[in-house]
Amino acid sequence: MKKEIVSFLLVFALIGSVIGQEKKLEKDKAAIKSMCGCYEVGFNFAETFSYSNDSTYVPSKIKRTEALEWAALVEDSEGKVVIQHLLIVGDPSEPVIIKHWRQDWMYENTSFYMFNGGNQWLYQEKSEQDVAGQWTQKVYQVDDSPRYEGSSSWVHVDGRSYWENTTDAPLPRREYTQRSDYNVTVRRNRNEIIDVGWVHDQDNDKLIRAEDGEDVLLAQEKGYNTYVRVDDSKCKSAQDWWKDNANFWADVRVAWSAVYGRGKTLELENKVDGKYLYEIFFSMDITGTKPKKIAKTIKSFVK
Repeated sequence: MKKEIVSFLLVFALIGSVIGQEKKLEKDKAAIKSMCGCYEVGFNFAETFSYSNDSTYVPSKIKRTEALEWAALVEDSEGKVVIQHLLIVGDPSEPVIIKHWRQDWMYENTSFYMFNGGNQWLYQEKSEQDVAGQWTQKVYQVDDSPRYEGSSSWVHVDGRSYWENTTDAPLPRREYTQRSDYNVTVRRNRNEIIDVGWVHDQDNDKLIRAEDGEDVLLAQEKGYNTYVRVDDSKCKSAQDWWKDNANFWADVRVAWSAVYGRGKTLELENKVDGKYLYEIFFSMDITGTKPKKIAKTIKSFVK
């Protein structure tokens, strides 16, 4: 009789654990998907500390910009959510849409491309145990080439929902167009869902990484980006643009997936024939370009 009771309690506990995991997974996906929609975005960055021994060192200027952005839900499948960000700029009567960054969220993902400086991403495999219950955020450039990624658990506690992770990344555009005295950004990312939208909170290190892998800390910076939700109608121009362009960029993602699926370290050319990859893609005919040409273009950048 005692054995039967113990067995019953074990089964009951197991059922309770499974139900708890399912509810946690539902909360995780709800938090991720809540980042979709129309947002007034505030980008704020300030260099906080300098560690340079060079007396002529000049810290980066404080950067504050605002934008209207549409975050489109591209995919919502079991264990995966894809969100494409689109900037809306220019005269509101004739807005210009700019394809911005993309974020893929993958549950218990084990395959990673970790930035290593230059244009190189080291391929890494993690065990299922290492990523149990975690979500990987994979962030891509405007041309859907890799940027940075990391795996952590979403936390739901005291009425708050957030995800935070530390990972290496290339220099952001606001920096690499202005300076070249460092080559790796260590990003401490915290995405937190709030009542009016969400916040991307960052505490970043600016590193000089030598070829032998030795790192020297040059400076640190604070980033605080706010996403305040507004009515979706304010982003109608971006929604219409995405309807017209979605198929082209779906072909681009498929072509990149073939590259990522090789499962080995990835190194990319900066330019081919004097052009960046995004320049080539942005000039292509979105309705007439064949998937084979897209794949061939991407391969021309892969070393």
